[in-house]
Amino acid sequence: MFIIKKNKIMRLTIYPALKIACAATSILLALSSCVQNYQADSSLVKENTLTTDQLKDKIKGGWAGQTIGVVYGAPVEFKYQGSIIPDYQNIPWREGYVKYWWDKKPGLFDDIYTDLNFVNVFEKYGPDVSMDTIAQYWARTAYHLAHANQASRYNILNGIMPPASGYWKNNPHADDLDFQIEADFIGLMAPGMVNSATEIADRVGHIMNSGDGWYGGVFVSALYSLAFIYNDVDMIVEQALQTIPPGTQFHDCIADVVKWHKQYPDDWKATWFELEKKWNRDVGCPKGAFLSFNIDAKINSAYVAIGLLYGQGNFTKSVDIATRCGQDADCNPATAGGVLGVMLGYSNIPAFWLKPLQEIEPLDFEATTMSLAKAYDLSYKHALETIRRAGGSTDGDKVVIPYEKPVAVAFEQNFEKTYPVFRDRFDRSFTEELIYEFTGNGYIFYGNLVKNSKIDKNYIDRVSKRVGSEVFGLAEPDDPYVAELEVYIDGVLDEVVKMPMKNTSRRLEPDWRYQLNEGNHIVRLKWVNPNPEYEIRINDIMIYSENPPVSNLQ
Repeated sequence: MFIIKKNKIMRLTIYPALKIACAATSILLALSSCVQNYQADSSLVKENTLTTDQLKDKIKGGWAGQTIGVVYGAPVEFKYQGSIIPDYQNIPWREGYVKYWWDKKPGLFDDIYTDLNFVNVFEKYGPDVSMDTIAQYWARTAYHLAHANQASRYNILNGIMPPASGYWKNNPHADDLDFQIEADFIGLMAPGMVNSATEIADRVGHIMNSGDGWYGGVFVSALYSLAFIYNDVDMIVEQALQTIPPGTQFHDCIADVVKWHKQYPDDWKATWFELEKKWNRDVGCPKGAFLSFNIDAKINSAYVAIGLLYGQGNFTKSVDIATRCGQDADCNPATAGGVLGVMLGYSNIPAFWLKPLQEIEPLDFEATTMSLAKAYDLSYKHALETIRRAGGSTDGDKVVIPYEKPVAVAFEQNFEKTYPVFRDRFDRSFTEELIYEFTGNGYIFYGNLVKNSKIDKNYIDRVSKRVGSEVFGLAEPDDPYVAELEVYIDGVLDEVVKMPMKNTSRRLEPDWRYQLNEGNHIVRLKWVNPNPEYEIRINDIMIYSENPPVSNLQ
């Protein structure tokens, strides 16, 4: 395909399996009139008007696009860590494909059913539902969670309520992308009202995240909200960025992507390489720090921005580019697809993508009573309610949405003066106590409670040394045993830790502490109720310092 631009002919590389869908989306985008009152100078806009059919179509498009993106990225999720998915690798999409993943791996759809958990809360308790009520509902979900989501669920079940449940000193995964991948519903219930969206994001996002992790969800909810009133992706991204305080790492990272897009307007890979050089580092998540795995919200939101900016409103290109950036390569195209689904509307998503999705629209997601069909209706209901509460109106088939100029949310920055300086491949289990000495100002023990009564202990050791012990930590969904640890730092009892074996109640890491006085420290973990059927496996120990690491080379 060739496009003439500024008297130059450019060749667009379009992956073979997607050519027809890509061309169809380009035509539909050119014909679409998604925004009723769009003006180049947004300061002059006082309100935006959609018909009820347009509003419904855009909400359906958001949910549909998100689900399509999740499934498209499924086979490459975290398979490419710090590398681009090469052009020669076609990513599958065909009739029956969504249903295939629905049956094969229902947990793949966690982006959707965690979103729907919150839709349920707002339906049950109303638009003014409190953070504590949302948190209690969240903590009692029956499905598997991980990273910041599971850390927050553990905190809430043990009496640490939000915002403390998402605060980085209580939740090492606070900068992870958890809220980012479940904030889509917020923009759908606050169409065109970006500050209304960020207010909801405050109540929901601080349950599981803070700092950059929270900003990921703020940014996503703003992208969705703005996609109702703009049909220019550059405008959507740049306006959404205004909700993030300048000077935060998250803001600076996305601002860099916007800058590099202008510098390399026809080469998304050049922007990707600049991003990797400057921003590919995970500080908090012990699964990623000093390793290739990166679930940090900044860089994964940046991949979303790359997909949107370089896709230029084309559904196929946007989803594909966001996927090929790698790392969380199902969640990122889900966000890009959802935002494009709102901007274009459900009716303008190519049949190539929609037909496989429609097979599962009436089906309830795992461990829920919610389907996409129900989500379409509930989000439309909640959107009308939010519009009315913000001063908008409905009159027949006309919906008037008050314009809100984006305002930056509060400044937050996690892991200040907390630099990872060493990853100790400890690779040992203990059954009574562990004593560890280090120099720095913080640490985190990365490991799991493991049930060994049914497995050879040497096998646990061999597997854990190769791939870690997480698989054993997830192996017992209903085991009632709870290990109790006393944690002593420099001879003083610091806390008593509970480690449930049950999957949904589990503590992700045995222990951590940040911002101690810089210097030499001794940590002692004493297992006060040991049981010979269990062991605690420590895979790695991360050491932090108030000072950035310096090279040890001469």
